[in-house]
Amino acid sequence: MTFWWALVAVFVASWFLTLLLRRYALAKSLIDIPNARSSHSIPTPRGGGVAIVISFACALVFMWKLEMVTTLDFYSLLGAGLLVAVIGFADDHGHIAARWRLLGHFFAASWAVFWLNGLPPLEFFGSTVYLGWSGNVLAIIYLVWMLNLYNFMDGIDGLAGAEALSASVGGAFIYCLAGHTAIAWAPLMLAVAAAGFLCWNFPPAKIFMGDAGSGFLGLILAILSISAAWVAPQLLWVWIILLGVFIVDATWTLLRRLIRRDAVSQAHRSHAYQHASRLFQSHKKVTVAIIAINLLWLWPIALLVGLQHLDPLLGVPLAYIPLIIAAYRLKAGALEPASND
Repeated sequence: MTFWWALVAVFVASWFLTLLLRRYALAKSLIDIPNARSSHSIPTPRGGGVAIVISFACALVFMWKLEMVTTLDFYSLLGAGLLVAVIGFADDHGHIAARWRLLGHFFAASWAVFWLNGLPPLEFFGSTVYLGWSGNVLAIIYLVWMLNLYNFMDGIDGLAGAEALSASVGGAFIYCLAGHTAIAWAPLMLAVAAAGFLCWNFPPAKIFMGDAGSGFLGLILAILSISAAWVAPQLLWVWIILLGVFIVDATWTLLRRLIRRDAVSQAHRSHAYQHASRLFQSHKKVTVAIIAINLLWLWPIALLVGLQHLDPLLGVPLAYIPLIIAAYRLKAGALEPASND
């Protein structure tokens, strides 16, 4: 019963902190002013994602004290997450050169992988594959990509918070059905922290998440996926499926921009979700549509993989092929319109 009250407390804390951060942003003129590469048209305060960081960090301490998360997971999640949040917070308040941000991201990812004891063995069609040090390098790259792609995908009202909420609830739900209830608490706490912020960010947004929140969410979700794989190898792929919309859109867009030799560190609005928001002239429609995709398409496939009724080598392509088609049809990564919509 204590834990359920803790969930309520984290939600309330996140909601209230977002309110305070909105007032702080307005007082300090931390405002996102629309420009040619923006998906919004109204000046909006930013930095509300810090509420997610603080509320989830406090929840982590609570869970660690009650032995609801292991010490290794605690050090991994808290240390790496706070470092990325601090880097994002500093960038939200000024500007940090991309190379220094990336260096900090790799340090945070390395810290996380160290405490996680590296990448766990993977299973495909009943065979176990252990990648050794190369697996650890891949794990670090995976964490860095996940935190950055989450930042890229935080471009319209409600999307990043809704993705964190639906993926975290889905992950916890699948853990419980697969008999791994003991590790469901951390994603549940992350879900309610995201929900408290989402009350202020759902279209039309009253405050934006900012780099501190988006990078933190991407990294935490990726760490949870590796941590879960030490309990059951298929759970890594559960998370990769649950986060499929973000992974496919961001990766497809980046590849197209690399092929075109665009400056990938430059802000743009050529992701599939951004094209969709202009096509339908609504942030809300796109955010709700992606929630529906998560619940009606990705959750069932992730559940089949989590219960070992479907091999990951079949489940991931099954989940991703329609998403890739959608990214292609929505012209993800294509050249942006000449004028601001």
